[in-house]
Amino acid sequence: MGTDAAPVMTAALVAGLLAGYGIAIPVGAVATYLVSLTARTSLRTGVCAALGVATADGLYALVAALGGTALAVALQPVLMPLRWASALVLLALAVRGAVTALRQYRARRLPGRQQRDPVGPARAYTALLGITLLNPTTVVYFAALVLGSHAAEAVRPLEQAVFVLAAFLASASWQLLLAGGGALLGRALTGHLGRLATGLVSSAVIAVLAAGMLLPS
Repeated sequence: MGTDAAPVMTAALVAGLLAGYGIAIPVGAVATYLVSLTARTSLRTGVCAALGVATADGLYALVAALGGTALAVALQPVLMPLRWASALVLLALAVRGAVTALRQYRARRLPGRQQRDPVGPARAYTALLGITLLNPTTVVYFAALVLGSHAAEAVRPLEQAVFVLAAFLASASWQLLLAGGGALLGRALTGHLGRLATGLVSSAVIAVLAAGMLLPS
């Protein structure tokens, strides 16, 4: 590990950061659900959900770093089933979100009745981790877009580790930013009608985005 290793590690760090932000920043159904979940519950729940998404991105970055571009080819036969499964899960979340919003609205109109958070931190983490793992776009993205440029090179384990860690941190920072936005939204819309509208609108957006996943590209 001399001075020659520094540019290589820096390149792996930058590549990982760019890869992590590249897959995390586009706002889709999962990001919409993350923001609306934090708005309906708490910042703690939102942070756990955000880390669930980032963990999935980090795991896919690790698998891609170990397996290389061959993963993109291997996943081709199961891309459509994974896409359907992801869309169905998101549609179920959209329905559940709308039902929860209606139940909360009705429950909070009744005196003396306490309404607890519909989703706890641990459940939020595992749910967002599972949803993100169902998305084959992530592993294809990491394998084909990022690692494809290193197909003819021997990538060292330390370089792979730096890349994976940077991708995870980039994804985590963006997802936490979204969760923070959801927490601010939750504080701003504290009224009964505001939370009801937020829940219904977010459920509708998630349903539309999930349905779009099933359309031929």
